[in-house]
Amino acid sequence: MAAPQIPNLLSLRNPKTPGRGRARTAEASSSTAFSVNPPRENGASKDKTVQQTDQDATVSRLSAVEAGYLDDDFAKEFAEIKGQKRFPIINRGTYVRTQAIDKLVDSFLSRDPAIKKQVISLGAGSDTRFFRLASRSPPPNMLYHEIDFPANIQHKISVLRKSSRLSSCIGTPLSISSDDDNNNATISTTMTTTASTAFPTSSCPGLSSPTYHLYALDLRTLSTPSPPHPSSTLLSHIDPFLPTLLLSECCLIYLPPSTADAVVHYFTTHLFPRSTPLSLILYEPINPFDAFGRTMVSNLAARGIVLQTLHAYGSLERQKERLRRYGFDGGQAAVDVDFLFERWLGDAETERVCSVEMLDEVEEWKLLAGHYCVAWGWRDGEGGKAVWEGWRGLAAL
Repeated sequence: MAAPQIPNLLSLRNPKTPGRGRARTAEASSSTAFSVNPPRENGASKDKTVQQTDQDATVSRLSAVEAGYLDDDFAKEFAEIKGQKRFPIINRGTYVRTQAIDKLVDSFLSRDPAIKKQVISLGAGSDTRFFRLASRSPPPNMLYHEIDFPANIQHKISVLRKSSRLSSCIGTPLSISSDDDNNNATISTTMTTTASTAFPTSSCPGLSSPTYHLYALDLRTLSTPSPPHPSSTLLSHIDPFLPTLLLSECCLIYLPPSTADAVVHYFTTHLFPRSTPLSLILYEPINPFDAFGRTMVSNLAARGIVLQTLHAYGSLERQKERLRRYGFDGGQAAVDVDFLFERWLGDAETERVCSVEMLDEVEEWKLLAGHYCVAWGWRDGEGGKAVWEGWRGLAAL
């Protein structure tokens, strides 16, 4: 479950700045969008719609890479559709989101590098962050976990099986035998294991290696009144005592607020003891109440995509309060993408990014960037205050 591509973005141009003759007023586009009735779908169909947003984000990432914003040699491995160029403002948004989260993750992993740390990515989909980290020399001292729907995990494993480049990042040579050599992403029951890397042997895929673990799991399983016990095999490779970073990039937003809260509660109180240093990074849309926000929500609803926590946590202040309520009392921050672009890049990098593509939709960029945010919070645990030292100094609102 990854961030969706926002359709009809350029229809939100202010009438005073028509540019290129493509303008429509925000009011007009808003009323048009609200005339669309979202399709009625059953639960399985809604889940599939959410799962498919992964490829939207993957194509956007590849577009940003090919345009020259990002350096990611692994992006093309996961994109089912290649050569699809996004608008410059979408490329820039993908770039800023990636840079900001990379900065937070790198700060966490690089602090006291001798201490092993842990990242748990919720709804990771085809995200490449593990491979970008693991390909460094030397790689960070980490365990990296990804949790997603079985269909998305199955797809990722299928790509891994076919790419020696990706497989080499896992840390051990792989020997895979399979009677399924086509592209339907079905995991064969004849797959073998080599060294310490285990590939799935059942219809419910997963992957286990010394540093990288994939879990085929509907996160809603963790929100039930009787969630899995920490000692169960469901998430058995997660170490409850390592300093840990939870990452949700447009994942929890697809769940009802009470369910999203319960999922986080599972990690903060059920899986990890209070003594464990723990943090959460969120990347989510905000500000659903103005014309742009209403149109964004309505356009996505027309595709069957419902941002269920958006109204509950639709401002920077509400995001920070959310983090406090989750128990991240060491510190909280939330900033929008426009702030990140203006304040986090540095003059030289900002100049480089601005030169990558001609961007004459400045007003549209400000609108888009003001409707997405990165929020982060942490708790120190016992003796873990130094782990988050790099976060304390980051500029925030």
